[in-house]
Amino acid sequence: MVTLREFIEMIAERAQAHPVFSDTDYLRYERSAQDRHEFLDGSVYAMAGESPSHSTICFNLYGSLYGQLRGKKCQGFSPNMKVATNEADLFSYPDLIIVCGQPMFRDKASDVVTNPTIIFEVLSPSTESYDRGEKFLRYTNNIASLETYVLISQSSALVEVYSKRSGWQKEEFVGLDTTITLDIVDCVLPLNELYERIGFPA
Repeated sequence: MVTLREFIEMIAERAQAHPVFSDTDYLRYERSAQDRHEFLDGSVYAMAGESPSHSTICFNLYGSLYGQLRGKKCQGFSPNMKVATNEADLFSYPDLIIVCGQPMFRDKASDVVTNPTIIFEVLSPSTESYDRGEKFLRYTNNIASLETYVLISQSSALVEVYSKRSGWQKEEFVGLDTTITLDIVDCVLPLNELYERIGFPA
């Protein structure tokens, strides 16, 4: 199996003036790689491992929403499903996506969704600025189907919800006694469920 270094060297050799990946190059490599990588404007970035808190919050998120989505036209996809922007300049692995209606995929491999309705990201210190900045802009400007973007803090009981209907203005939900209503999928997300088993620093 070709390593990431060998693959990058191969691409650089083939395009000496612009040693970057095309979206096709990225997918060809990613589909055979053992680790996950995200793609942005021709560059490929290895994804770091997740903390116990990150993993626990993701598990709680799936558990809270799973039963509420049963029987509805909306369905969730795990972090192993990639999302691509309409411009194919970003391929990412959100912590959870929900698609309402028929999922649309980039190609027959059916491992890249192009029409997410909601994207959830659990913030990590190493990626928080990216999730709030460049990734937010790419998602909201270049994914026509996206209605809601949710950022979940690991360090405190805080969730930020951005909605297209409000012009992508932020609404904050703070405290374990707070409940978020996701109107677009007719689901509620109690923060005490989301943060179950999470101990916050004093």
